[in-house]
Amino acid sequence: MGKEKVAIIGSGNWGSAIAKLAGNNVKKHNDVFDDSKVPIWVFEEEYEGRKLTEIINTDHENKKYLPDVKLPENVVAIPDLLETVKDATALVFVMPHQFLGKCLDQLEGKVNKDAKAITLIKGVGVDGADIHVFADVIQDRLGVSCSALSGANIANEVATDRFSETTIGYRTEEEGKMWQKLFQTANFKVQLIDDVAGVSLCGALKNIVAVAAGFIDGLEYGNNSKAAIMRIGLLEMKHFCQEFFKDVKEESFLQESAGVADVITSCLGGRNTRVAKAFVTGNKSFDELEKEMLNGQKLQGIHTAKDVHVFLKARDRLGAYPLFDKVYHISWEGLPVAKLTEGL
Repeated sequence: MGKEKVAIIGSGNWGSAIAKLAGNNVKKHNDVFDDSKVPIWVFEEEYEGRKLTEIINTDHENKKYLPDVKLPENVVAIPDLLETVKDATALVFVMPHQFLGKCLDQLEGKVNKDAKAITLIKGVGVDGADIHVFADVIQDRLGVSCSALSGANIANEVATDRFSETTIGYRTEEEGKMWQKLFQTANFKVQLIDDVAGVSLCGALKNIVAVAAGFIDGLEYGNNSKAAIMRIGLLEMKHFCQEFFKDVKEESFLQESAGVADVITSCLGGRNTRVAKAFVTGNKSFDELEKEMLNGQKLQGIHTAKDVHVFLKARDRLGAYPLFDKVYHISWEGLPVAKLTEGL
């Protein structure tokens, strides 16, 4: 069997941070990976008068989405998606979930039949009364085994080598260990668990909780209130996963970075919390705040709240998850933020 050829699909803040880890680790583990090139798909755009792919390939830095962090020279930016994945056997999906569908439309039938994939995408796919994690969507659409990575991972901190942990939910232990070699460093610890759905769902649902935490910050309710929101949110995450997905593991919530640790870090300093706070204090819409505050990144928590609301309505379970429900109604239906804690 030949060496694994890695391709990274997505080049935002988190995608660029992951590209740095992967570019270095394919050289460290060149018995497993082809270390000559790690192609990264870049949605082409201009930044400071230059094409973003040119900036990455010449300056070895994604100056728009991950400034001041040098990328390994074997990380090569490519604007064509199909060229990026050509001959790749290890596909890393890392983009806002809003763009995944169009990406899969292009890739379907075009990827290596022996490829494996992993998704770092936060969110869920909802179609009426059906709900799917993106690892399953990718696996079904492309016909490849797809694992999931999620954890307490603020991208800039990982990229600057601050001590962090993450969790990989794997399809097979062999695949899990391969992905672990691709991402783990001395300061980025990768834990493995046989729970693709649990890891995926924690990564999606914690963003709803983070929005609620931002509302608390904006209301200046203090740390007691924020801690309560985090506890209630983690419980709703756990109950939701166990109600609608079989075989989700209990330990994913309290023992893994993908669970409680990601809730904590997202509620302390993640983009969903920061923007939700500004929504309360700044009298601007989420669309305006996303453009002003996120430098081209996407806000995810409010969209996941909407997806979950649509799903729960189709399942006749509205009201079963009060915090999720409040975040939806505040974000989309104009419910006053001060009503967040009523009924919790």
